[in-house]
Amino acid sequence: MLIALWPHHWSRHQRSNATLVAALILMVLVLALLGQLLSFFPEPIGSNAQAFSDGARTTLWLTLISGTVGLVLGTAAALARTARWIGLRWLAGFYIWAIRGTPLLVQILFVYFALPVLVPGLNLPDFAAAVVALGLNVGAYNAEAIRAGLLAVPRGQTEAARALGLGRGHVFFDVVFPQAFKISLPPLVSNFVALLKDSSLAYAIGVVELTNVGNRIQSATFQPIATLSTVALTYLLLTTLVTQLSNAIEHRFDVEGRIQ
Repeated sequence: MLIALWPHHWSRHQRSNATLVAALILMVLVLALLGQLLSFFPEPIGSNAQAFSDGARTTLWLTLISGTVGLVLGTAAALARTARWIGLRWLAGFYIWAIRGTPLLVQILFVYFALPVLVPGLNLPDFAAAVVALGLNVGAYNAEAIRAGLLAVPRGQTEAARALGLGRGHVFFDVVFPQAFKISLPPLVSNFVALLKDSSLAYAIGVVELTNVGNRIQSATFQPIATLSTVALTYLLLTTLVTQLSNAIEHRFDVEGRIQ
């Protein structure tokens, strides 16, 4: 959307960089001005504008931190799934199977309530528990996306790189992984956008994010239409801005020019 605004004679890097900068500036402005904009809305939105703004910031921080954790876990699990050692492959496969086969809400509740019982003394705050659960969840889905990218790189390129005398590490980091990352980027972006919406389940353990704020206000005011509509529109605004960032990243790595 934003990419289409720039002059067509600009290079791919120039357009993607301009989109990244514009989307980041818009996101900062939205987070800074959201409370003031909502204060002009009728009740019960206007009097609770700051609460909505704080909830949106918490949602975004929760998404960014858990998304980073999930990317690291997903990369590690994907590499383990394609490793030579059967123990690593089995461990990574079990992690992906268990996480993808159970509901995210159950995982959040498990980390917050059951994990301290299994590991005495490990009492995580609600925000940290949500980050752990969301990071583990999105990491499992990222692992399969990255593994698909790794397997999609033609074997002939690996063999050609080795024939040129490159070591195993150079073959992976200079030949295989850059191509696998480009292939995996669209599903990784989709997972991140989905994570922004899935972070709403953190309300179950008391994290005061956007959904929790809306639920508290509608319970106190008995005006669910106005309150939940504001929550939905705020999520839509956040996901739109995050999508613009992700589209700019995809466009930057689209060397073949397939994205229009």
